Amino acid sequence: MDRQDTMEYEDGNALAGPLGELFAPDVTVATGRCADCGLTAHVAELRVYAHAPGLVARCPSCDAVILRLVRATGAAWLDLRGAVCMRVPLPPA
Repeated sequence: MDRQDTMEYEDGNALAGPLGELFAPDVTVATGRCADCGLTAHVAELRVYAHAPGLVARCPSCDAVILRLVRATGAAWLDLRGAVCMRVPLPPA
């Protein structure tokens, strides 16, 4: 029996509050680290291409894809697999 079988968990609704805090602030001031070259930069420094059905943001240093955002009626898809991490500054509690 692995550890996940013995630990209690909550469903994804437990993420509603924490994720709501992350996406309420201005994300362009967030910093992220490129998974390819390791550059840490503000989201506002990414190179954004809007010539497709969605937006593609690339690293200003190595041109790797950092994020993809596609919107449709009633939904959005956000792919951040090109970022090692994102640091979003939050206002004081």
